[in-house]
Amino acid sequence: MNKVSFQGEHGAYSESAARKFFGEKIEAVPSKTFEDALKNTENDNSEYSILPVENSIEGSVGQSIDVITHTDLHSIGEVYFKVEHCLIGTGKIDDLETVYSHPQALGQCSDFIQNKKLKTVPTYDTAGSVKIIKEMGDIHSASIASNYAGVLYDVPIIKQGIENNSNNYTRFLIFSKDNSVAGENDKTSIIFSVKHEPGALYQILKEFNDNDINLTKIESRPNKNTNWEYNFFVDFLGHFSNDKIQSVLKNISENVLFLKIIGSYPIADLD
Repeated sequence: MNKVSFQGEHGAYSESAARKFFGEKIEAVPSKTFEDALKNTENDNSEYSILPVENSIEGSVGQSIDVITHTDLHSIGEVYFKVEHCLIGTGKIDDLETVYSHPQALGQCSDFIQNKKLKTVPTYDTAGSVKIIKEMGDIHSASIASNYAGVLYDVPIIKQGIENNSNNYTRFLIFSKDNSVAGENDKTSIIFSVKHEPGALYQILKEFNDNDINLTKIESRPNKNTNWEYNFFVDFLGHFSNDKIQSVLKNISENVLFLKIIGSYPIADLD
């Protein structure tokens, strides 16, 4: 049975995504933070950890990407999980004044929240917000989380499907101490920081272009240690063990401040 650490309480979307990837028979290990989830695997308290990296509506999960930058683990898989938010609480919908949830979930349900003129309280986790509501026992407060979380904590579902857009998916990466073996349809994720000089990023991207390597994602994140410098999170097709990709990574490593290969993994289906 695979032991998988995730951020949040039991019933979090991350736990459900882990079950989608590994199957139902896993031992899920709740962790307070994304960093704690990774450390559980680094310290052999779990075999794998799973972190959300981007949402189709709200974009990248910045905190997650920041901690990935510093881990020694390798990404060996990805999974897309369809997010269906529910309003969960002990009162009726007309009683509500305040709603609790993770900031990403609050953003994904902003239309409903604004229409109902609800105050928002950010929490560390969607499933954790259900626990908070249950402990409060306040009919004027509710939480936003999955149907599974409501059932798990025995708190009534007031309304299902309150997200702004039903085409709402979160992409998760799975991490392990081991690297993956090259397959037929792989993707690689890297993070790098360029030198602060004209044309630096262009030269990196040109290297990929000249070698016909297809970039599927590029996004900048502020460097936490240096003002006005940025890390670039990049996905491209292929496995890092491929000779051509090895050569490209070697060449760009000579023109960056740092380069981290997050890992290579089979491309997941969006289903």
